[in-house]
Amino acid sequence: MSEVKIEKAPEGSEGPGYFLTALDKVVGMARENSLWPLPFATSCCGIEFMATMGAHYDLARFGSERMSFSPRQADMLMVMGTIAKKMGPILRHVYEQMAEPRWVMAVGACASSGGIFDTYSVLQGIDKVIPVDVYVPGCPPRPEQIIDGILRIQHLAETESIKRRSGESYKKLLAGYGIV
Repeated sequence: MSEVKIEKAPEGSEGPGYFLTALDKVVGMARENSLWPLPFATSCCGIEFMATMGAHYDLARFGSERMSFSPRQADMLMVMGTIAKKMGPILRHVYEQMAEPRWVMAVGACASSGGIFDTYSVLQGIDKVIPVDVYVPGCPPRPEQIIDGILRIQHLAETESIKRRSGESYKKLLAGYGIV
């Protein structure tokens, strides 16, 4: 039998009947454990993601069981598979419709670097049109790798969401992509 890991509470003062902590720590913990992914799947990496959502790997235990197919309700964009250059503006439009804080995960070799398709019609990495937070390598990546990528985004959601939105480096990054 595996051991159950109890999530520790954020730092704060506690006593009988009360617990006092900072609001950003509580919000970070809530965001970490309730990411709503928007799957943007175009090829074989999407099939691996479907396996990740199945009963054997059970992504629901990480709080990401609710797929959101509306960018306005999602906070994690998962781009999986080959992205044609004609799809670049559409992908960017989907990204811009997402509310802050938002995270992007490039799943597989095609989304990360164009994969084996070094042709005129394939975008050589989605980081040409939108900023990427986590890259998941593989062709296609195993479900364990996709789960690891989600865990990395959960860590970003818990620790950097407030600082990230208001930070100068993030504003410069978005300005570099032409996103206001």
